[in-house]
Amino acid sequence: MAESMPGEAGNIGNADVHLADNRLNLDVFPNSTVRFSVLYKTRKAEVQQVEFLRLNCNEEQIDSSLAIIPELRRLKSLVLKANLKSLEELYLHSNQLVTVPTSLAHLPKLSRLDLQNNSLRFVPAEIQTLPYVNLKGNPIGEAESPNIKGCAKPKDIPVRYLSSDTDSFIVTTEGCKVVLPCGIEIHFPPEALALTVITCRVTSPDPQQVKLRHHDFLLSQVLELLPHGIQFEKEVLIWMPYVPPQPDHQRELVIRTFSESWSDLDTKVFESQYLACCSVFHFSWFLVISRLKENKCTVPLEGTRLFSSVDPNIKVTFPAGAVTESRKVKMQVLPVAAGDLHELLQDQDSVASPLLCLSQNTTDNFLKPVKIQLPLPSGVTGLNLDRSKLHLLHGDPEVQDWKDITNQMVLEFTHLYALFEVDHFSWYWLWYTTKTYVGGIAKKVYERLRRWQVNFLVLQRKKDPEQIFLQCVPKHKVETVCKKLETRYRGPEPSDIVEMFEGEQFFAGFEKGIKIDSDRPDCVDGRIGFTFYSHLKNSKEVYVSTEADRKTKAVKGQVSFYRGSLPENIPEEAAKKRKGPDSMWLATLPIKLPKQKSKFHDEPRMDPSYPPLNLGDEETGYLTEANLLSIARRIGPEWQNIGINLGLSYSQLERIGYNHRDDLDKQILEMLFTWAQCNESVPGCISQLIQAMKKSDREDIAEEIHCIIELGRRKYHDSIRRVGLSQESSNEDSAIAMV
Repeated sequence: MAESMPGEAGNIGNADVHLADNRLNLDVFPNSTVRFSVLYKTRKAEVQQVEFLRLNCNEEQIDSSLAIIPELRRLKSLVLKANLKSLEELYLHSNQLVTVPTSLAHLPKLSRLDLQNNSLRFVPAEIQTLPYVNLKGNPIGEAESPNIKGCAKPKDIPVRYLSSDTDSFIVTTEGCKVVLPCGIEIHFPPEALALTVITCRVTSPDPQQVKLRHHDFLLSQVLELLPHGIQFEKEVLIWMPYVPPQPDHQRELVIRTFSESWSDLDTKVFESQYLACCSVFHFSWFLVISRLKENKCTVPLEGTRLFSSVDPNIKVTFPAGAVTESRKVKMQVLPVAAGDLHELLQDQDSVASPLLCLSQNTTDNFLKPVKIQLPLPSGVTGLNLDRSKLHLLHGDPEVQDWKDITNQMVLEFTHLYALFEVDHFSWYWLWYTTKTYVGGIAKKVYERLRRWQVNFLVLQRKKDPEQIFLQCVPKHKVETVCKKLETRYRGPEPSDIVEMFEGEQFFAGFEKGIKIDSDRPDCVDGRIGFTFYSHLKNSKEVYVSTEADRKTKAVKGQVSFYRGSLPENIPEEAAKKRKGPDSMWLATLPIKLPKQKSKFHDEPRMDPSYPPLNLGDEETGYLTEANLLSIARRIGPEWQNIGINLGLSYSQLERIGYNHRDDLDKQILEMLFTWAQCNESVPGCISQLIQAMKKSDREDIAEEIHCIIELGRRKYHDSIRRVGLSQESSNEDSAIAMV
């Protein structure tokens, strides 16, 4: 076949190639096969210069057509016209991608989307929330933002991208920008501090440490920066991505930090990028929360007024002489819809005003009464007001109880408002009801307003039923989540509705002969621990096993969810919420391990062809051939991806697949032991295995390997300590000998 010159069209079998002006158009005809070697019949140098590529092809030709892309190093634009309704897996990792289309989230059969190690600074929310997407290694959140005072991104300073296995970095006087794999950015301006080693950790929130206030929602993980308390000469910027909540004018996003106690920082929010930014002079813990919108002011000696931005009808008037020196006051408002109140109380005659919270930076009372204006409850006016039904309630700072203070106050009424005076701040709530025990029903309503209605899901992988997916989902998200997971998982319908508090702990326990098949740090007495956060992913994937005989029949069991330790100061009636015979029981969902169908389950994975192995060393711990056999049992159809991350070549993996094309178990074993035998004497090979599992989205296996070697290491050190061979023992013996 003759070479095609630039500007000419060469007919290549069943395809037309057009190469001109650094553009390559490839039209693939039905049932055709296109090979990269054929395209190379054109001038190689010209092909490498191509910047624009258009592919017009049917779904069946995509694989062969895309083979040309790795050689097009100057490619800037790729137009792919095809029907992708059957696409199940899409790997786009390590491609310098800067954007991804939202439409990827709507491919009906897509079950794996690998976007790791690209240059994605912004990812659409629809894609970020997909359970099967891998976004590791992307600088998410680095998109340029307007220069806003206190949050302008420093320019012309070094940029450092930390890998997932790195938790420290060095900062010098020239400054730097550090980007964590999760998208968090830390900007050190020049001369902010001298040469310093900074350690960063991103962890799940510990409810014993992170104390959410009433009506707070957690929107991010916890960032810890060490050393704590280190002081900077200039402000350091922290940019944190967050899970976007539903738009709500009554709420606002802030970054919360810990310095002896938790406090909120002045925060700039960039909603289009889902980023929150703050500036700090020292390091501690940081997280993003959504709170009730806060209005604040400084009360001067001459007095002032404070209005609510949530409800302009709410006003606080400070007269002249109310304070002897300036003090800061804050206001938060929680509107309560009449429909919600009726649903909670099953009472159409009760209505309430917005709930008002007032606080200040001192415990001193005001010297002169402060006047508060609250709107009358919905449907009530000064013309039809029955004062015997109107009650002003006062809540203590913890808002665990409500007292009727109507008879202690002088109430004034206009057509739309109620006005009263106070000398200190707390929570205030105006009710209009025929009930006599007003404080009790207000307490009940308040607690119900803080609860979430949730469902539990227990799903089993279609390709591997021993892989169980557990999730706790707010009621309004259940349908969406189930639809996204139905291509990869099967399982029962969602549980009955359960009510939970933000930050409440609970556990999932396996019963009827089914147990968790690995050691996990969040597993306590055979139960998997959760903490419910309404806007975060409350999900975990585990492997289960059974001691029952599965050769003749399937094994049926269940997963039961139980409450863990409740938050402090929860009312007794809330703690006694009963969903079954056990007061701590929440829900139970069935699971089934099917009858065994292959050698994979019928017999242990022992094969005399695999010789004894000892990977590692006595200091760091060993992995034996028995450990590898156990690890192999966890691996499924993703074994080739793991092999690639372990450094095996495609030709090796293809040969393994061909030699054992009818036996998945042997493919997995051959891949794992081929790597092990080549790396038995290589230092750090266990770390390589752990990192390969993490890159392949198998954090559970990486966790198990870490536990195995940690246990081996402890046993080794305990043994040498017992026989007196440890360094400490040697030093003691030397000292005795000298004496």
